[in-house]
Amino acid sequence: MGLENKVILLTGGTGSFGQRFTEIALKKLKPKAIRIFSRDELKQWEMEKKFNSDERLRFFIGDIRDKDRIKRAMDGVDVVIHAAALKQVPICEYNPFEAVKTNIIGAQNIVESAIDHNIEKVVVLSTDKAVNPVNLYGATKMCMEKIFIAANSYVGGARRTRMSCVRYGNVVGSRGSVVPLFKKLRESGKITITDERMTRFWITLDQGVELVVKAHELMHGGEVFIPRIPSMKIMELAKAIAPGCKIDYTGIRPGEKLHECLLTEDEARHSVAFKDHFVIEPEYHWWTSKIYIEKGGEKLTDNFRYTSDKNDKWLTIEELKKMAEGY
Repeated sequence: MGLENKVILLTGGTGSFGQRFTEIALKKLKPKAIRIFSRDELKQWEMEKKFNSDERLRFFIGDIRDKDRIKRAMDGVDVVIHAAALKQVPICEYNPFEAVKTNIIGAQNIVESAIDHNIEKVVVLSTDKAVNPVNLYGATKMCMEKIFIAANSYVGGARRTRMSCVRYGNVVGSRGSVVPLFKKLRESGKITITDERMTRFWITLDQGVELVVKAHELMHGGEVFIPRIPSMKIMELAKAIAPGCKIDYTGIRPGEKLHECLLTEDEARHSVAFKDHFVIEPEYHWWTSKIYIEKGGEKLTDNFRYTSDKNDKWLTIEELKKMAEGY
C-alpha cells in the first residue's frame, strides 16, 4: 500500500512541495524511482545537484498542457502525484486563459493519460481557495477537483486507476508565502498588510507531504482529504516576524478573502471526521458510504463548517516565530 519500490511521477516536481516530497521520499519511503516533471531546466539542474545526482531521480522537461509529453513521462509509472499548477492569484487574474490551460486542461491531460496507462493511483494537490472560489485560481482548482473525482467513474473492468485529492491551506515558506515577504519588508522598517482581520489555515511542507502519503495509503478513489490544521492571524504573524515595524494597510486585493474555508456545510453532509483529518466522500453511485465509518470515522453534524476564523486550533506568536525561522 505504500510507495516502497514504486515508480512515481511528480508533476511540478521542482516547486516547493516537489522539492520537499522528493527529499522525504528518498530518505524514508524507498521508491524505485521518482520522475521529476516540470518546465524549468535550470531548476531541474539545480535539483539534480542538490540531491547529488541520486540514481533514483529522473528529470523530464515538459508541460502538463502537452498531452503527448505526459504520456511519455507516464510510461512504466505506478503512482502520479500532481502538484503542477499556476498558483499566484494576481497572475491568474491577469492571465485567465493561461490559468485555464494549465490548471484545467492540464488536469484533463493527466486524467486521460493516467487511465490510458493503467496508473495505480493519482493524488492531486488542491487548495482552500477551491472552496466557494472568489478568484480565478480558486475556480480553476475547483474544476480540477471535480475533474479528478469524476474521473473515477470512467475506470472500470480491468482498469485499476484510482484518483483522489488533498486540500489544504497556506504553506509556510512556500513560493508566494507571506513569510519571505515580511522578512524582506522588515529591513525597511515597514510591512504591508491588506486587512488586520485576516486569518488563514497554515500547514508546513512536511505536513503537506505527510498528507499526500496518507491519502495514497487510504484512498479508494474519489475522496478529498483535508488535514485538521491550525489557523493563524495575520497580525500575530506580523508580530512574530517583524515586531516593532510600522504597518501599512493596503486593503483587500481583488480575489482575496478575509477568511478561508476548507470544508463547507454542503460537503459536510457527505464527509467523515478523524482525529487528524476529514474525508469528503464522493457523491456517486459507485461509492460505498460506509467505507470510512467502518474505519472509525464520525459523521459530521448538520451545518458543520471548517473555516480559518472559527478553528479550535490557533498558532501563538512564539509558534509562528519558530515556524518562520526555518524559511
